[in-house]
Formats: sequence, structure tokens, C-alpha cells
Amino acid sequence: MTDDGKPNWRYSESNDDNNKDHSKREKWANKTEFILSSLGYAIGIGNVWRFPYLCYRSGGGAFLIPYLIMLVFCGVPLYFMETSLGQFSSSGCITVFKIAPLFKGAGIAMITVNFITTTYWVTLCAYALSFLTYCLEPKLPWSSCNNHWNTPNCIELDLLDPSTASSLNLTTVGLKTSADEFFNQEILRISESVEEMNKIVWPLFICNTVAWAATYLCMSNGVKSIGKAVYFTATFPFFILFVLLVRGLTLPGAVKGIVYYIYPQWEQLTNFKIWCDAAVQIFFSLGPGWGGIINMASYNKFYNNNKLSYPTRQSLPASRMNFLT
Repeated sequence: MTDDGKPNWRYSESNDDNNKDHSKREKWANKTEFILSSLGYAIGIGNVWRFPYLCYRSGGGAFLIPYLIMLVFCGVPLYFMETSLGQFSSSGCITVFKIAPLFKGAGIAMITVNFITTTYWVTLCAYALSFLTYCLEPKLPWSSCNNHWNTPNCIELDLLDPSTASSLNLTTVGLKTSADEFFNQEILRISESVEEMNKIVWPLFICNTVAWAATYLCMSNGVKSIGKAVYFTATFPFFILFVLLVRGLTLPGAVKGIVYYIYPQWEQLTNFKIWCDAAVQIFFSLGPGWGGIINMASYNKFYNNNKLSYPTRQSLPASRMNFLT
């Protein structure tokens, strides 16, 4: 016990070298940086891309029931456990398995999966940057078929009658939308087959380089640079989501679309696959089991109060905001 009555145990080994390494580990400048990092980690494409698709496919509003149950009984406990493990051990997702050396391979698997995920994640960021540059043009190029990359099979859905557009099967009649051709013919410049090798798409290559450079700059100084970057990266997406929400609500037929989207199909609750999808979505959105939560929590101070009863409830804001988003 220390003089102030706190236990003096640490997760590191008893030798002096390890104790020195433990004490030199960088920490978050304040609790806000950890909370924002957790929010930025938990809220992303999984919320605005994958979840709407699952909700639409899995019974509309009825899907929220299994999702909420999985969040409460699976997501939140795992999230709290990983933050506690990371804070207690002050170690990454490999070293933390000193508690059970048999499972050290799980930590290595986390690193491997994150390496693969980061590769395609940065590629998606490159796509977004590429689209952003085209958004600066007076007219959005994917809104029409009057571009050099368009084919005779291009069709503009805006020019069709709404009843015809909703019943038209583009695949059957061999047509492609202007947005489809823009992505495949201009952004990707995709070849006819895997045997045909195209040249490097330099605009996309530049966007990919910028995305990797931004990732490096955010992580170059470790927790110090990440702690400052999250003030923007974790809050700006909420501003964009709010803008998209307002824009969506002001479109014609928005109310009908929302009702059609969230109208509950209660019979879907008897489908076991729906419950599996809800459980998998927890790992895609909230992020337990990937190692990121352990790493972020490892930069907390050892005596930081991480209990559920703590007034600020540091391990729960990400869970709550993940569900609300």
C-alpha cells in the first residue's frame, strides 16, 4: 500500500527495467482525449454504411430490439472489460496477454486483422477524397451521362418517371446509372477482366498517398498527436451527419421514405440470422475484439476511475453515442 492508501501493484514485471518502462509510458493529456478517441474509434462507416443496410434488410425498426439487447449484454460488457484491461496493464493488445500467455496469439491476430483492415480503410478514404475533389466542380459529374467515360448504356434516373424507375431492373435490360459508370469508369477505371492490367490511376494514387500521409501525421507523435487530432476527427463526422440529416429531411417524400425504412416487421424477430447480424454489427461498430480499445485505454492513468458508477462513465459514452448514431 502507498502512503495515501492506494495499492502499489502494477501489471509489469518486478525488475527495475520493466518498472521504468511502465512509468515512462505516455498518457492522455486529459480524460476528454480518451473519450473523443473512443468516440472516433466506435463511430464511423459501420454506423452510416453497414447499419442502415442491415436495418433495412432485417426488419426495419424491429432490428433495433436485437441490436439493443446485444449492445447491452455483449457490447457494453466487452467494451468495459477491454478498457479495464488496457488501463490496468498499460500495455498493447499483445503484451496484455501476459495474463494468459496461451492466448498471446489472439493479440497477434488482432494486429494482423488491423493491418488488413487499415489497408482497405485508407483506400475508402482515398475514394472519399477523390469524390470530394469532383464535388468542387460546378456540376456533379455523376449526375449526367454527358461525360467522356459514359457508355451508350448509361441512363439518368432523374429523367425517368418515378414509377418506371422504381420497377426498372437495370441489370436485366443491360443499363447502368450515371453514378455507377462514374465510379467504375472514372474513379476506378476498372478493366474488362482480371486478366487485363490497366495503368496506375494517378488521381486515385495521389488521394491514397494523401490519406496515408494524414494517417501518419496523426500517429507520428503517438498519443500526443492522436490526442490533439481527435478534437477534429471525432467531432467533425457528427457535423456532417447533422448536415446530411437536415438535407435528407428536406427532400420530397422524406417522411414516406423514413416510415418505409423503419416500419417494424415483427415476424423477423423469429429469424435467428437477424440476431446474428445484430451481434456481428456490435463488433463492426463498437469495436471490441479488435485491440483498439485496449490500446487506447492503456494510455489512461493507472488510478483513473473507470467504474460504471463513476459520474462521467468514461467507458460508456462511446456505447451510447454508437447506438444513437
